Amino acid sequence: MKLEGIGITRRYGGLTAVDDVSVVAEPGRVTALIGPNGAGKTTLFQCLTGTERPDAGRVLLDGRDITKLSPDARARLGIGRTFQRLAVFPTMTVADNLGVGAENRSRGPAPLRLGALLLGILGFPKVDVARHQRTVDETLSLLRLDAVRDVPAGALPTGTLRLVELGRALCNDPSVLLLDEPASGLDTTETDNLQHVIRQVAADGVAVLLVEHDVDLVFDVADTVYAMAEGRLIASGRPDDVRAHPAVQAAYLDVMAPER
Repeated sequence: MKLEGIGITRRYGGLTAVDDVSVVAEPGRVTALIGPNGAGKTTLFQCLTGTERPDAGRVLLDGRDITKLSPDARARLGIGRTFQRLAVFPTMTVADNLGVGAENRSRGPAPLRLGALLLGILGFPKVDVARHQRTVDETLSLLRLDAVRDVPAGALPTGTLRLVELGRALCNDPSVLLLDEPASGLDTTETDNLQHVIRQVAADGVAVLLVEHDVDLVFDVADTVYAMAEGRLIASGRPDDVRAHPAVQAAYLDVMAPER
């Protein structure tokens, strides 16, 4: 599925946080959104996920206007996301955290999903248990989390928890995956693994959109890069072209890293 933000504008009183910005995340491709702090990246991300409603503009999923839909409704349509602030279940094991995503794969309305959960609590057989378990096992392997599958999430470092949260989103079988600072807290080895995972997810046909400060990761993994500053889009296109763009160099000069 293709996710589009068209002419997104978001204001807070007299401040325009996002000013007429358009972005597209295509299936099978990695799209990245960069910019200095205060550029409006997070606000745009929130408008795309449904956490915030834009004051102007539209959000489309394969041409369907989803601007007014809630985050839960967007998730049922196939939009998965991670959070800048970690949102894991600390007392549950890593495998069980991922299992929550697998259990929520149903695109049905909330009452049906709640009914299925209640049947499980009452002891009736759950539907597709084997398929859910296979999904969890495959995702643990992809993220190289097998060694900590039975460890409570609360006992793990931040970098590992980033991967756990990503795993839960992947277990929900998204068609569009939005990643909010996924490399935050990761060491070099974990970041390299994350890059491999992102590429694999996109290769499977998922549209990936990430907001990220690690410019090395962005320019290594992205097919398309959008650069923002002061709420506006200042450049977009292929990574090398965006990296060399004068406006990006000027706005991002203090944090732009040299090519590896």
